Order: sequence, then structure tokens, then C-alpha cells
Amino acid sequence: MVCYIHRNWLVLRPPVESAQYTSWAFGKRLREAGLLGSMGTVGDCYDNAMMESFWATMQLELLDSKLWHTRDELANAMFEWIECWYNTKRRHSSIGMRSPATFEALHTRSDQHH
Repeated sequence: MVCYIHRNWLVLRPPVESAQYTSWAFGKRLREAGLLGSMGTVGDCYDNAMMESFWATMQLELLDSKLWHTRDELANAMFEWIECWYNTKRRHSSIGMRSPATFEALHTRSDQHH
């Protein structure tokens, strides 16, 4: 970022060439915890679109719906929202207006084991 003053206001201006920032330190912490990050390649604008949509939906439908008093209360509400509503009943436009559970059942062979 470049700072300059314009009409007595401090303005931040992004670099002329845009670049995607991927935190090396964050990736290192994930690996140290035995986790695998879900980032795509640098410059891939679609790598995280589905998760961004998921988080936006959760924010709108659950997180902003009330004041959460404890971390446990929020964690339990998130689990219930995902497992009892989002995956089982909520219809999704990207999978033909079916719930993820229905979509998976329709596209999983009966002899296939997880």
C-alpha cells in the first residue's frame, strides 16, 4: 500500500499491479497442527467461492441472529445449524435446489462405502 495526502486526507492506495496475498505463516501454523489448508493456486478467483458463500449464509442466517453469550453456546448453535439444517434441509441452488444430504444420496452408489 502507498500512502499519500489528497486534500488534507491521508489516502491508502493499492499497488498498481494487484497480487493475491497468501500468508506463509498461516500455512505453516496449519501444517504444524496437522491440518491441510483449502487454498487453491495463487490467482485462482474461484478456489474459495463455495466456502465464502457458506460463511456468508451462516453469518446471515445464524451468527447475526442474536447475541452469543459464550463460546460454547455459539459452537453448539453452529453445529446444530450445520448438521440439523444446512446439510439436511436447506436447499442449495448450486446442486439443483436439493439439500446436501439429498444430493449426496442421489449421487452415491448404494454399494459405495465411506
